[in-house]
Amino acid sequence: MKKKYEHIFFDLDRTLWHFDENSKKVLNDIFYSFKLDEFISSSSDFIDKYQEINEYLWGLYREDKVNKEELRWKRFDDTLKCFDVDNNEMANQIGDYYVIHSPRQTLLFPHAIELLNYLSDKYKLHIITNGFEEVQYIKLTESGLSPYFDVIILSEKVGVKKPHPYIFKKAFAETGATAKNSIMIGDDWYADIYGAQRVKMDNVYFNPNKVKHENYVQHEISCLSELYEIL
Repeated sequence: MKKKYEHIFFDLDRTLWHFDENSKKVLNDIFYSFKLDEFISSSSDFIDKYQEINEYLWGLYREDKVNKEELRWKRFDDTLKCFDVDNNEMANQIGDYYVIHSPRQTLLFPHAIELLNYLSDKYKLHIITNGFEEVQYIKLTESGLSPYFDVIILSEKVGVKKPHPYIFKKAFAETGATAKNSIMIGDDWYADIYGAQRVKMDNVYFNPNKVKHENYVQHEISCLSELYEIL
């Protein structure tokens, strides 16, 4: 028997909005627009190295060891330096280009819109995201997601990032939800699932690549369509 919920909280990046594919498209554009082929053998080499460095720096950002401004340019500066390109000005220009163009990409995970149409008739839907405030709203608007969500909770506004319990408690306060009548859906076990567990909130771990792990999760899915069986 399905448990009755009133509120559903989604993560945005890599849960609904296809961060990796949208990012790759813009990074490929950057590779040719900034003539990086003069220094780097292929766009795939550039993208692979960038993704590695970006993941590392985002980890530091979640721990408040780098700030947003540093993250924006340093991820490209460090990537370029891996290919013996030491050009801070170019790194800053690429960082600006990425922040402008990336959120305007519109690829969503399969079944996202159909699922939201189904859920929005039954539940109040919300977003909790650690992403940058100015780009998350653009993503939601450009990809057609905005109309489905009642409240958007941004870590920058709250002052702490997932998995800190306060951001979830703030979400409850702003939406009128409680841990008992809500469920969290996200792709990041530490930020989304562990965060939900800390406030005793039901959770669904979205693992589209079926990455093996030993973490405890209440529900695990690899395709958004599997949520029909839970909700």
